[in-house]
Amino acid sequence: MIFIACDTTSTKKIQKIIKFTQGSKIKFGYKFGLQFLNSKNGRKFVSNLKNKITFGDYKLADIPNTCVSAIRAVKDLKFNYITIHISSGLQALKAAKKVSGKTKLIGVTILTSLDDKSLKEIGFDKDTKKLVLHQAKLAAKAKLDAIVCSPHEIKIVKKVFKKEIIAPGIRFLNDKKGDQKRVMTPKEAFKNGATALVVGRSITSGNIKKNIKKIIKELK
Repeated sequence: MIFIACDTTSTKKIQKIIKFTQGSKIKFGYKFGLQFLNSKNGRKFVSNLKNKITFGDYKLADIPNTCVSAIRAVKDLKFNYITIHISSGLQALKAAKKVSGKTKLIGVTILTSLDDKSLKEIGFDKDTKKLVLHQAKLAAKAKLDAIVCSPHEIKIVKKVFKKEIIAPGIRFLNDKKGDQKRVMTPKEAFKNGATALVVGRSITSGNIKKNIKKIIKELK
């Protein structure tokens, strides 16, 4: 499955993305991040979507009570997936999982915009792979439904986490990385063991229809 990151405030652009992905042999879902969910028409748009795989990328990172309250507050949107930062801690993960119901709870590991140098700046003393492995163990302990991790860490995550592994940081071969640091092509990420990918600017920048055809062709 491929989740398209609908990082925009334009409902027209998202309607276009949905239109161009219909009828494909590849299963597509739609990831809505903070930009869209906090926009004027975002919540209403998601509430009116029918028969689509939806991903509420809230990246919750707070005390257990706040994470629980936030999940309850968006229950009416009936997301298939919602994200929470594993760094929120085991108690928050367990509490969130307890109230998530049919919505799959995804644990977010280290963002793909960070590398070892960035982690040291924040104050972590472990390198990226060791930290992601540690977080994957915590996600398994909390019985989360899925994990988001860079395609570079999929193989080590699979050793300790046996459910869905969703990989962001996906770029076509000659695309610019932008603010991403740990990236791979769609084919490489699936080869590494991802069960789903999150693809944003490689699809949504420029000619959306052409880019969707490109990714479908690449994954045939």
